[in-house]
Amino acid sequence: MTPDAPTPPDHPGTRSGADRALSRKALLRAAVAAGAAVPLLATGGVALARDAARSSTGRTLTPTPYCDDGDDPTPDQMEGPYFKPNSPRRTSLVTPGTVGTPLTVAGYVFGRNCAPLPGVLLDFWQADNAGAYDMAGYAFRGHQFTDATGAFTLRTIVPGLYPGRTRHLHVKAQAPGRPVLTTQLYFPGEPRNATDALFDPALLMNVRAGGGGREATFDFVLDVDGGPGPDPTDPPTDPPTDPPSGTWAPGRSYTAGDRVTYGGRAYRCLQGHTATTGWEPPNVPALWRPES
Repeated sequence: MTPDAPTPPDHPGTRSGADRALSRKALLRAAVAAGAAVPLLATGGVALARDAARSSTGRTLTPTPYCDDGDDPTPDQMEGPYFKPNSPRRTSLVTPGTVGTPLTVAGYVFGRNCAPLPGVLLDFWQADNAGAYDMAGYAFRGHQFTDATGAFTLRTIVPGLYPGRTRHLHVKAQAPGRPVLTTQLYFPGEPRNATDALFDPALLMNVRAGGGGREATFDFVLDVDGGPGPDPTDPPTDPPTDPPSGTWAPGRSYTAGDRVTYGGRAYRCLQGHTATTGWEPPNVPALWRPES
């Protein structure tokens, strides 16, 4: 298994009371308290966050995320002062001149019912190797959408440290037509985890050495019910016969700064994307900003 081709998610099964007690949160907090890295699979591949780890006795621990093991949706965290809209759409933040330890982050986005969610907007930003954020351009910033299986992959570097914080990645996640989750992802075994006031062990990634750098996994659980929604990476195959009023149209490619009207109101595009039914401007504030 590689970060480029995560194993499709299994359907949650029934577990005993003993298994249920070994939830993701309990495992993470125990690892943090012991000063250890989060356990990973002992196979040759990258362990997804939902994959089974093994305890010291060899017993398989509960795969995560499960929506019935006491785990809540992914916690939100503050945005911080360095977010910028209009990030480019890309899955790799690495350029030929990039300095730093290579890092690949892979995983899935699920709803509360454990159904994988395609078409979820994920917008990542982070510090560079020296701990600085690019506020003049878009280095180490980019957005992408989960694929038809709810999977995502990000290629970047391990972020540097800056005063007062431990290592972390920022991310905004939004299912079509739903509120934006703003949160941060953390690295196990970092000394500053114990002193960072924002650090939350429920947001630890699984991290291992590999690929000439580090490979991390994390699964998001959004506060969303129901099955998968539309995938904005593909034009709609069955557009409505009566298009919405205004100049916005499904199947059209928009770039940052484009202006459209919809339902009698004007909107400005914040991030380049291909429009699809269900992603009308009022439904996706991460993509469209209303104009007064």
